[in-house]
Amino acid sequence: MPRIQSSTDLRNNYNEISTFCHESREPVFITKNGQGDLAVMSMETYEWLNGKLELYSLLDEGRRAAKEGRKRPHRDVFRDIKQEIADGRI
Repeated sequence: MPRIQSSTDLRNNYNEISTFCHESREPVFITKNGQGDLAVMSMETYEWLNGKLELYSLLDEGRRAAKEGRKRPHRDVFRDIKQEIADGRI
């Protein structure tokens, strides 16, 4: 069940809302004049969600490349990755 708080609650109970976001790793939805306005979350949760989004984007890019016939043997890919690590590019 999502936690919904007013903008006044955010202003008056910031520490409580911050603690909730950090401990639960869930967002708090903030309303303004009774309407949805913001979603507040910890930086850790934001970075995790952003990482998931980036991963999904890369997976989608890989699926499209495979459909278009742009494929490489996995040993070549891993060789290139190891080289980039050795060169300090990753």
